[in-house]
Amino acid sequence: MSQTPLTTCEVNRPRPHDSGPQHVAGCALYVDDIQAPAGTLHACFGLAPVGRAKITALDLDAVHTAPGVVDVITAGDIPGENNAGPVIHDEPLLAESEILFPGQALFCVLAETRIEARKAARLFKLESEELPALTTVDEAVEADSFLHDPMVFQRGDATAAIEGADAQRSGRFYIGGQEHFYLEGQGCLALPGLDGIHVISSTQHPSEIQDLAAAALGISAAEITIEVRRMGGAFGGKETQAAPLAVIAALGVQRTGRPVRFRLDRDDDFVLTGKRHDFRIDYAVGFDHAGRVTGVEGTMASRCGYGHDLSRAINDRAMFHADNAYFYPSLELTSLRAKTDTVSNTAFRGFGGPQGMMLAERVMDRVAAAVLRDPLDVRLANLYGENERGITPYGMRVEDNILPELMTQLAET
Repeated sequence: MSQTPLTTCEVNRPRPHDSGPQHVAGCALYVDDIQAPAGTLHACFGLAPVGRAKITALDLDAVHTAPGVVDVITAGDIPGENNAGPVIHDEPLLAESEILFPGQALFCVLAETRIEARKAARLFKLESEELPALTTVDEAVEADSFLHDPMVFQRGDATAAIEGADAQRSGRFYIGGQEHFYLEGQGCLALPGLDGIHVISSTQHPSEIQDLAAAALGISAAEITIEVRRMGGAFGGKETQAAPLAVIAALGVQRTGRPVRFRLDRDDDFVLTGKRHDFRIDYAVGFDHAGRVTGVEGTMASRCGYGHDLSRAINDRAMFHADNAYFYPSLELTSLRAKTDTVSNTAFRGFGGPQGMMLAERVMDRVAAAVLRDPLDVRLANLYGENERGITPYGMRVEDNILPELMTQLAET
């Protein structure tokens, strides 16, 4: 039996992108470019104008009677699970008895046109009782408000290593969050079909949306299809954040039998979707007169928001990157996942890695300044090496370590 010869790919030869001609010509179709069938409804969330609060009354009479409105969906109308949480089911699609963060979706309007839906979504009357709210990392840490118990990496006695070192430095710094600002905003188009509901979504995780939609609609996953043709940017912001739109649009199809288009306005997108996790990092480092680190202590506290989303994995990744390229003979690293009354933060390019590396690089800069050596020389002196200096705090051996040669070569060019 003959074998098909292997195809040789040359990494230094440009290869055409499948959609390159369409992108250059401006004719590549994104979700909102797809021609909607006749009778398509348009969806819009009604957003909470306040932060954490108990809902005492929500009057939607004016919303129901607004021009063009066909349906208004509330949490009580969801036949299955009211959830958009990907791992821990703690993120409701629509608010129930409490508002959990400023701008949370209270209900969803389905109307004949997008502008009618947007206008109607602002006609509600809300009565609420303000509840105590934590909005920053500092407030949450002070209040012992965490999603779960702290996670800790430990190797040796970091405190003793720092105290017994030739010199010590410590400090605190903050890393801000970040908006994804994908060029194509959040959007989807849900269509009725003979074999179920078909949702075309700009998402990084179609199978997750399929499961969440099936659970919310009370149907099997086989009865709902999620299609992704392309995305106009995502950067992690469409891994979990596309789910609420797609699920509600699918529910709209189930309730009305008509197609539903849902596209967030950019300002609503900013309010409703999670960002990169902002961090507060405390550190202490001990080192010798040559600038070689002997021990590091660090506490990384991140603002996760009101729900878990992907915060566990993101903060784990931050811990795995807190050494970056450097060997710490002794280490005690604590990760605090702060629960705040703000939108749940989510995946972003690097997935916690950049925040972890900031700890390592800040330590190297502080050490270099203290011993009056070139920061590059201090970094080279602390790189992972051979034998025991090639083991990470979590027990993995560093292989193919070309950084000492690579960094030296780059410095000379």
